Amino acid sequence: MSNTEQRKTRHLDICLNDDVASTLEAGFGAVRLRHEALPEIALEDVVMQTTFLGHTLHAPLIISSMTGGTERAGAINRNLAVAAQAAGIALALGSIRAAIENPELFATYDVREVAPKVVLFANLGAVQLNYGVSIEDARRAVKAIGASGLYLHLNPLQESLQPRGDTNFRALLPKIESLVRALDVPVVAKSVGSGIAPSTAQRLLDAGVAAIDVAGAGGTSWARVEGKRSDDPLRARLAEQFADWGMPTAHATRAMRLAFPNATIVASGGIRTGVDVAKALALGADLAGMALPLLEPATRSPDAVSEALAEITEGLRIAMFATGSRTLANLRGALLTPEVSG
Repeated sequence: MSNTEQRKTRHLDICLNDDVASTLEAGFGAVRLRHEALPEIALEDVVMQTTFLGHTLHAPLIISSMTGGTERAGAINRNLAVAAQAAGIALALGSIRAAIENPELFATYDVREVAPKVVLFANLGAVQLNYGVSIEDARRAVKAIGASGLYLHLNPLQESLQPRGDTNFRALLPKIESLVRALDVPVVAKSVGSGIAPSTAQRLLDAGVAAIDVAGAGGTSWARVEGKRSDDPLRARLAEQFADWGMPTAHATRAMRLAFPNATIVASGGIRTGVDVAKALALGADLAGMALPLLEPATRSPDAVSEALAEITEGLRIAMFATGSRTLANLRGALLTPEVSG
C-alpha cells in the first residue's frame, strides 16, 4: 500500500472514530429565519429543484468530498453515488491524486456503473500542480471516472501539518488558470475547513473557476485530523492550536454573496441538518455541501445514506414551508439576521 493509500485509510478511521470537529462554531446557531404563521401555501407546494453549473438537481445539495484511493473507500463512494443519484443531488469524490499516482486505484473512484446519471465531481489538491501533476493528468482523471466537473481544493494549513506535506504554493494561480482553460468541464475552487476570503475568491473567479465552495470552519478540522494521524508530539500539539482556525461557514457564505451577487456559491463546513441547509441558502449559497453526517451511513449501505439524506431534505422542505418559501429563491427574503458575526 502506498503512502497516499495509507494516509487515506487513516483519515477514514480518524473521522469515523475520533473527535475532529473544529472548536469554532459554523455560525448557523446565530442565524434566524422568519417564521411565517400564515404561509398561504401547502407543504406539498414547496419546490426544492435547482440547477448547478448546468445540471438539474432535485434538491440544492452536494455530498462533499470524502475519500478514494483504497478498496474500502471504493465501497463508500459507490454507496454515496447510488444514494445521491436516487435523491437527485450531486456528489464530489475525494482527492483523485492516489489514482493519478497508481492508475489501478481509479476503480475506487469509478461509480458510473452503479450511478450512471449522478452529477459527479472529481477532486484534486490545487498544490499538486506544483508537484508534478499535469493538466493532462487532471484531464485524464476527469475522463476516467466520467466526472461532470472538477473540485480543486486549497489546503495550505492541512499540508503544513502533514509529515512531508506539500507546502509550495508559489505561483499556483497561473497554473490554476491554465487548468481551467484546458478542461472541458467546470472547475470549482474549494477550501478545506478554513473558508475562502472574498479577496481570494476574486482572484480565483478572475482565473475562470466556475464556482466557489467556501468550505468554512465549523465542521471537520483537517488540522485536528492531521494532528491525530501524526506520530510527532510537536505536530499533534500544533494541530490543536489551529483547532479554531478559519472563517465560520455562515460568515464566509454571507460575505461571499455580498461581494459577488452573481457568483455560484456553495456553502459547506458544519452543515448538519436541513435547517442548516435552509439557513445557508438564505445567507446566499446556491448549494449546500455536507460530508461527515453521511460518512458513517456510507460505510453501511446506500439505503442508510438515503435515509440520512431523506431526513435532511425533509428538514429543508419544512423550513421552507415554515418561512412561506415556495421556491429556493424565496428563502433569500426569509433571513432575519442580515449580518452574521465571525
